[in-house]
Amino acid sequence: MNTGGRLAFIGGGNMAAALVGGLLRRGVPPTQIAVAEPHEERRRWLRAQFGVETFSDNTLAAAQSDVIVLAVKPQAMREVSLALAPRLAESTALVISVAAGIPLAALERWFGTRRGIVRTMPNRPALNGYGATALVAPERTGRSQRERAESIMGAVGVTVWLTDESQMDVVTALSGSGPAYFFLFMEALEAAARDLGLAGEVAHRLTLATALGAARLADEAAEPLATLREQVTSKGGTTEAALAVLETAELRATIARAVAAAARRSVELAAEFGLP
Repeated sequence: MNTGGRLAFIGGGNMAAALVGGLLRRGVPPTQIAVAEPHEERRRWLRAQFGVETFSDNTLAAAQSDVIVLAVKPQAMREVSLALAPRLAESTALVISVAAGIPLAALERWFGTRRGIVRTMPNRPALNGYGATALVAPERTGRSQRERAESIMGAVGVTVWLTDESQMDVVTALSGSGPAYFFLFMEALEAAARDLGLAGEVAHRLTLATALGAARLADEAAEPLATLREQVTSKGGTTEAALAVLETAELRATIARAVAAAARRSVELAAEFGLP
């Protein structure tokens, strides 16, 4: 796969580990990957789990690397980036950010406007290889660098490119926060089944199987979601009765308000963490 040479992960948390694992499964040799992680216990785990080289010093991990993946918490991004940037002054390494809420403008302030930069927004299912990641980059980031970034993020799931960075706030509200919406709905569905007499384990297993089956069906079908819903809904049947309750409760409008609230919060966090 096109990873563009040696990769350095700055931060060895869950998302970095997911990406490293995905890359290794796709054939990238562990000798091609370095991880900087401040905690010794975590470094030992990374070495044992993946066989990659680990460092306590970010600059040592980044040295001689062709791609730098910034996988630290948003509130730590400014400090980490400003400390790392001078050491990359003579390097042409591509910088990829997986930190939520950090805009391209902030990354450009910290790393300069001549460097290839890609901002990404993966989500938690990436930890299991079923992620959804949106990517966006300034125009100067070349095609080969974009392909490298897409190849790396594609190791843990589906990737999509955005044409406008402002869309990233909607992506954050949709796929970034989205798994929690589905978990809440699944919680409620399971609880309702238990209240109506199903054993807890039975309700849980059927809830998970139904959610997974619906998602797989939607993914593999050519029809739009509305058509699939209609195909399950028989006239005068049980599904129609249930959907009537949900429509009366204005479920669609509630979801729209929830996603809009998440998008607004994404804008606020970008302003907070992306300060000079």
